[in-house]
Amino acid sequence: MAGKKSYVKDYMTKNVINVTPETKTEEVISLMKESRHNSYPVVKNGKLVGMITAFDIISKEWGETVKELMTKKLVVANQDLTINDASRVMFRRGISRMPVVDGHGALVGIITNTDMVRSHIERSTPNKVEYFKKTMEQLYGIKTTLKHMPVETNKLRPTQDKVYADELEGRAYELEKGLAEPAIVVKTGDRWILVDGHHRAVASKQKGYETVDSYVVDLGQDIKLGMEKTADKAGIRTFNDIEIIDDDKHPLIALTESMQDQASQDDD
Repeated sequence: MAGKKSYVKDYMTKNVINVTPETKTEEVISLMKESRHNSYPVVKNGKLVGMITAFDIISKEWGETVKELMTKKLVVANQDLTINDASRVMFRRGISRMPVVDGHGALVGIITNTDMVRSHIERSTPNKVEYFKKTMEQLYGIKTTLKHMPVETNKLRPTQDKVYADELEGRAYELEKGLAEPAIVVKTGDRWILVDGHHRAVASKQKGYETVDSYVVDLGQDIKLGMEKTADKAGIRTFNDIEIIDDDKHPLIALTESMQDQASQDDD
């Protein structure tokens, strides 16, 4: 049902201006004036070791070189990270530019908030509900009906094994303000299968809402869906079976300090 995923490598800037720890601070200031960028990755021996920003220069005690002022602890991404995951991490960390590195810690690009906006503008996917409805009809050779209606929260069968705490906060805010988009649910037999909108549904459950605003695709008969079978195997039957991820740890996200520590161990 979902459209093609977008990845950091598709939108990052690849030819990134960078400096070294030995670059003079005065040179960085001149570079900032010329390029109109307010931050630069710091690279040593091909590896990303920090970031120097205008804020570092004006807020810290003056240093003659970049190494005296740069920020060493950075959140960095692998280029195979999805745009959605990158957006989540950047929002939670409050950062506007995230360096992108390869498996060896070498700088390969940088992803910015502007890139995130561009990725969403360029992403042209068909209407989720109609696309899913047609997919069900073609897959099972049936005619379905579509209704926009509230569905009892306790009747919903989840099919996703995890949600993120920060996104739950966003969905909870939208629910309170009446801004949340409807979830997508399949009615098959007497079962209500939650297809899309797990963060909204979990947030509704946490808030004690009795119903979830939903688009319901009614199959008109009892068909065991593939996503149901997958959920069965994973032991996902109620919202209590969903894991809430309360941090931004991700296999394609790292901290420069941890990367440097690993490099030191490898050299020993």
